[in-house]
Amino acid sequence: MTGRGDDVEKINGKSEPLLGPEKGSDGDEVSWMVYVSTFIAVCGSYEFGCGVGYSAPTQFGIMEEIKLSYSEFAVFGSIVNIGAMLGAITSGKISDFVGRKGAMRVSSIIGTVGWLIIYLAKGAVPLDLGRFLTGYGCGTLSYVVPVFIAEIAPRKLRGALATLHQLFIVIGLAAMFVIGAVVNWRILALTGVIPCVVLFFGTWFIPESPRWLEMVGRHRDFEFALQKLRGPHADITREAEEIKEYLATLADIPKATPRDLVDKKNIRFVIVGVGLMVFQQCVGINGVIFYAQQIFVSAGASPNVGSILYSIEQVIITALCATLLIDRLGRRPLLLASATGMLVGCLLIGTSFILKAHGLALHLIPTLAMGGVLVYIGSFSMGMGAVPWVIMSEIFPINLKGIAGGLVTLVNWLSSWFVSFTFNLLMLWSPYGTFYVYGVVCVLAIIFIVKLVPETKGKTLEEIQDMVLTS
Repeated sequence: MTGRGDDVEKINGKSEPLLGPEKGSDGDEVSWMVYVSTFIAVCGSYEFGCGVGYSAPTQFGIMEEIKLSYSEFAVFGSIVNIGAMLGAITSGKISDFVGRKGAMRVSSIIGTVGWLIIYLAKGAVPLDLGRFLTGYGCGTLSYVVPVFIAEIAPRKLRGALATLHQLFIVIGLAAMFVIGAVVNWRILALTGVIPCVVLFFGTWFIPESPRWLEMVGRHRDFEFALQKLRGPHADITREAEEIKEYLATLADIPKATPRDLVDKKNIRFVIVGVGLMVFQQCVGINGVIFYAQQIFVSAGASPNVGSILYSIEQVIITALCATLLIDRLGRRPLLLASATGMLVGCLLIGTSFILKAHGLALHLIPTLAMGGVLVYIGSFSMGMGAVPWVIMSEIFPINLKGIAGGLVTLVNWLSSWFVSFTFNLLMLWSPYGTFYVYGVVCVLAIIFIVKLVPETKGKTLEEIQDMVLTS
């Protein structure tokens, strides 16, 4: 198969479109079913974005109608993180037990129930219950969607398809803001049901992860699913044998336990996966996004103009940079460029606040603040937003994927909560100091990526795990 920059592949001197079954020399065939399956899966990513973004545009409507205090609404807004943490803890076990599709169905059912409870709520308790359930669904989907995509995609498309997870999260967030501007909070809750319904029914029409099917001993289903994903005329012999051989080496290994995470043969996987998730959040992304308007106001810039610009920027850069470049440039270059750009953004924002504190160059402050936020969010969207999820879905051996993936997803949500909780405290301590602290974290992220993160571009999942073990 040719690179993504080519629209056609030369076969016997003829140009063949890449959308049909694509044939490569090393098991990279792909049929339209891969794209359909990915689209169904990222409906879960869209649901994730809707769940996280729901509270911001609904705050004043809910507080006015339900008569919630600010503290009560704060509970409603933050309880999604508690549900997501529980979803993260159980996501690996669920997806290993009922399959990747089964886990997505369970999440869609729980999410639908949560949205309907919010829609019908007359008081704080049902609101919080519904929000908790939608959070649980988000936590499960944040793990199972990228894992499912990684396990069905051919190696040369895996990065691009896996980054659609982050793209649709961003689209879901943006949709909540846009739709929430024209409908009330109850109707907005009903719009959250739509991706759940599409996900639930869509999973009945797409194949299960072939690797999971082989892992649980469903050998005939494994070959059928792989053939369906690679096309009716594709030769799946080599890819099927590679998967079988790898899984055979794991057959005699006892069932993974938490203790296995610190085993010397697995610790490198865990350090890379956990480390990337910690840095993804602790560079301060949730603080910047949740409080972007506050940052603009504090720096004297227009909050409405800034919010519109960064929302559009997130979608465009995630779509164009991460999705199109990840399988050309690789994972590490995007991560390094992303962390470096975020460092520059932090320095610009911090400088705007230090100038304001000392009454210097006041005419430059709005430009520095808005420019810094846009550089920061654009850089995050380029790599740190999507790539850690891609690498998480690639590096863990399949016998460890459930328990390790659950841990990594839990760490992501805990880190997200930590940043959201501490951002205001840091801003009260020192606005410019806050962003210089985040800048230091960006520097540490760059060092971590250079020293420990492997390049996984163009490799099978089995090759990646062998590479990490021997490096």
